Amino acid sequence: MILNGEKLPGLLMTIIRFVLPLQDHTIKKLLLVFWEIVPKTTPDGRLLQEMILVCDAYRKDLQHPNEFIRGSTLRFLCKLKEAELLEPLMPAIRACLEHRHSYVRRNAVLAIYTIYRNFEHLIPDAPELIHDFLVNEKDASCKRNAFMMLIHADQDRALDYLSTCIDQVQTFGDILQLVIVELIYKVCHANPSERARFIRCIYNLLQSSSPAVKYEAAGTLVTLSSAPTAIKAAAQCYIDLIIKESDNNVKLIVLDRLVELKEHPSHERVLQDLVMDILRVLSTPDLEVRKKTLQLALDLVSSRNVEELVIVLKKEVIKTNNVTEHEDTDKYRQLLVRTLHSCSVRFPDMAANVIPVLMEFLSDNNEAAAADVLEFVREAIQRFDNLRPLIVEKMLEVFHAIKSVKIYRGALWILGEYCSTKEDIQSVMTEVRRSLGEIPIVESEIKKEAGELKPEEEVTVGPVQKLVTEMGTYATQSALSSSRPTKKEEDRPPLRGFLLDGDFFVAASLATTLTKIALRYSFVAEAMLLMATILHLGKSSLPKKPITDDDVDRISLCLKVLSECSPLMNDIFNKECRQSLSHMLSAKLEEEKLSQKKESEKRNVTVQPDDPISFMQLTAKNEMSSKEDQFQLSLLAAMGNTQRKEAADPLASKLNKVTQLTGFSDPVYAEAYVHVNQYDIVLDVLVVNQTSDTLQNCTLELATLGDLKLVEKPSPLTLAPHDFANIKANVKVASTENGIIFGNIVYDVSGAASDRNCVVLSDIHIDIMDYIQPASCTDAEFRQMWAEFEWENKVTVNTNIIDLNEYLQHILKSTNMKCLTPEKALSGYCGFMAANLYARSIFGEDALANVSIEKPIHLGPEAPVTGHIRIRAKSQGMALSLGDKINLSQKKTSL
Repeated sequence: MILNGEKLPGLLMTIIRFVLPLQDHTIKKLLLVFWEIVPKTTPDGRLLQEMILVCDAYRKDLQHPNEFIRGSTLRFLCKLKEAELLEPLMPAIRACLEHRHSYVRRNAVLAIYTIYRNFEHLIPDAPELIHDFLVNEKDASCKRNAFMMLIHADQDRALDYLSTCIDQVQTFGDILQLVIVELIYKVCHANPSERARFIRCIYNLLQSSSPAVKYEAAGTLVTLSSAPTAIKAAAQCYIDLIIKESDNNVKLIVLDRLVELKEHPSHERVLQDLVMDILRVLSTPDLEVRKKTLQLALDLVSSRNVEELVIVLKKEVIKTNNVTEHEDTDKYRQLLVRTLHSCSVRFPDMAANVIPVLMEFLSDNNEAAAADVLEFVREAIQRFDNLRPLIVEKMLEVFHAIKSVKIYRGALWILGEYCSTKEDIQSVMTEVRRSLGEIPIVESEIKKEAGELKPEEEVTVGPVQKLVTEMGTYATQSALSSSRPTKKEEDRPPLRGFLLDGDFFVAASLATTLTKIALRYSFVAEAMLLMATILHLGKSSLPKKPITDDDVDRISLCLKVLSECSPLMNDIFNKECRQSLSHMLSAKLEEEKLSQKKESEKRNVTVQPDDPISFMQLTAKNEMSSKEDQFQLSLLAAMGNTQRKEAADPLASKLNKVTQLTGFSDPVYAEAYVHVNQYDIVLDVLVVNQTSDTLQNCTLELATLGDLKLVEKPSPLTLAPHDFANIKANVKVASTENGIIFGNIVYDVSGAASDRNCVVLSDIHIDIMDYIQPASCTDAEFRQMWAEFEWENKVTVNTNIIDLNEYLQHILKSTNMKCLTPEKALSGYCGFMAANLYARSIFGEDALANVSIEKPIHLGPEAPVTGHIRIRAKSQGMALSLGDKINLSQKKTSL
């Protein structure tokens, strides 16, 4: 009944008479809960007479031979707020410090600490007593509690004790070591002159056997000293922790600390010397850890360490080839290729080492990694003239092994664009002939098909029919009942295979390549023959899909260009194509430089002319608040406390997050504070009984809609007349979509014979913006996801905003999405705008959006923006929820 909220003061004497004398441990434990809750004073504030009897029971329990009863009673005394009850117990509490069992001793220390903190007059010599206890104590948990008390009660005594045993700190238990790290941090934070005295102790604790102690010691060392040796020791400690810890979450947290270290300009050089150690983390199979490690290594790369970095990355790339295919191997290979690409662009001398290794991957089955390699090769061949012969040579070597049509097209373009010597051009033509097979294609295919069916082969052949193609030739078609790929199909050269599968875009690409080569070196007749035979094949019925009109136009145009060979066309094909690529690469480079500049500006701490200069020697102790206390901050974060943020932003206060659930005139009034913390939602519901009756079995019944799950059912309460209570309910979130929590409060009125009463609650809508974070991806990734995602939600723009850019910024702010379209592309004014947006949820879901908006000029300058926003996501919930969010926040509220 007590657990259900009933106070039951009338039962006090009955409990003292019949329950208090019992020796059962469970009953004793329950009694301690009862004594904690039950009112111990009269309405005028005096202690109840009956409590004298209870006090005697406490004293007996403190002298009980069983250590569990003694220890749990001591823990209970920490919660007592009545000095009159505690005073007679002081001798018994002191005596517990000498008990043989550590459970009793450590709880006695806690009891003395809380009594000293709340009622110092009851035990004025507590710090001295605990100091003497600490000197003679052997148990680690007792020493930890005693040392903790001295830190908060008498810091000088704690420092005196630490000074006497500073050389033995490594031999202490990890729980005591953690408290010592905290003390050193606090002392040095408050009084910087003490740093020299304790910094050696922190260095020693970096060698602790406990990962938690090493992590805290490294963090403390970084805040106490910015000397390169200290930073190096802390960074080395972090790297060891990442490699030795098996939990990926721990690895990611510690990697974040390394990234924070790098943000400081003076620390970056120290970390650059540790790049090779950081790369040891790549042995972790988790892709997220590898991604973060490669990004960190790339940020730290310099001319001093780039060579070693490239060697390690090359080894890793080769290793991914030998690994049995894991789902993340392809993605990891792609990451490595991109990292090597970035290294080569920043340090051109490295490109010659990297290119031969990477070009092997053009023949890889994984198209994504091969596409990245191709992009890199295209950039390298354009930027580094000296590498062109090497790249062309390697490209010709791997050309025949390329399996993907997309990669084949890119490789053809590179060969056509950059082969300039007679030998290279002849090699390209040889490769093309080899890849096309016997020509003319249609006739050779018909011969093969006719000659393939021999009487001894056991294949059922349907009726053979002759078809006349558009070109006027005969094509023989046979219907084989075998669906297995025939030997003929398996033996086909690659380009021939692509064409017979109906992929004629590669033929258009080949036509352009042949035209470039033929204009440079007299291969005109052969080039025209190849194009003509491809057109013939496209118009026949042999390919699985006929040639498209676009491809026909392209190939026909190339044939016309070769038949005329005008200088203008030579310029267009052989000069302007390359200039277009050059412009694109320089724009990309400019964009990268701009983003790097922005990042370095963020990192550079600018000091304004009128900023005060703080001299540490002249700073008073109480003014040392320039740095925030890290221990205090981490404690607040662990408790989910956001007070600091709320203090800065008055709109973020708790009162603004309170949702009213019932009306003011309802018999039961309820309101909820919704606290969202990543995957958890905590509802703190205040329930007020507005009637003059006692409400029994008052229950908060909740249900959820969407991907929300109620963790536990709140227990029933009994509410006295005009009483109130707080009920907490936990809800787990599993994905990013609009969630609704709804329900009612049911209760019985005491003495009433009617059925249960019910008050229906208003719905609580969970905002998906708490789960969506802005993110970046490349244009290629965006296009790939756009093609793959099956759920689309089209939202019509309906707003009162009249400026295109203002509307885009408003949407970005409302949806937490990031604009991928560069500012340069959005600058200027032309009456319409198109932009791509991207975001990721904390559950790893991707959300894409395309904003296509225009300003209808014919309606005047005050006309609002019109257009559409298309949202695509993998899950339906995400697409619908984002669409709802945009619809709700399209209009700008007038202030």
